[in-house]
Amino acid sequence: MEQKRYTAEQKRWVIEQMSPPLNRTVVELARQSGITAVTLRTWRNEAIAAGELSRGDGRKWSSAQKFQAVLETAPLSAQEVSEYCRRKGIHVDQLRQWRAACEQANGTGVPAAAGTPVDNPSALKRVKELERELRRKEAALAEAAALLMLRKKADAIWGTEEEE
Repeated sequence: MEQKRYTAEQKRWVIEQMSPPLNRTVVELARQSGITAVTLRTWRNEAIAAGELSRGDGRKWSSAQKFQAVLETAPLSAQEVSEYCRRKGIHVDQLRQWRAACEQANGTGVPAAAGTPVDNPSALKRVKELERELRRKEAALAEAAALLMLRKKADAIWGTEEEE
């Protein structure tokens, strides 16, 4: 059986169809173009390896690629960032998460509150105290809610003193 040859234009067209914003699937393109899915997947993998095509899924990006995307988009406006994300096949929210991760990469792991420096030990101590107090109050509130529910159930079963 003779192997079918494809032109560079056909290959380029297929890669464009797989790229954002179209993001067409291999199966869809195979059906439309008559090119086998195996050939299309091979071309897609070659384009990804050459950097001509992103994987389209930000979770599969390496840390270095995510960091590069954060660096490339840092000086851009919101509209330019949206355009960049469409071109690369990622979501703006993913890029925001990557940026936050980069910003906290060398920190203590405790995110800074607005206007609170992470390097300030007294501020960190105060945050931990407040978090501990919040947990205690949440537990007390949950207990009070449970007691109220039990009281309502008891009143429904046995009635209240006023009814007697």
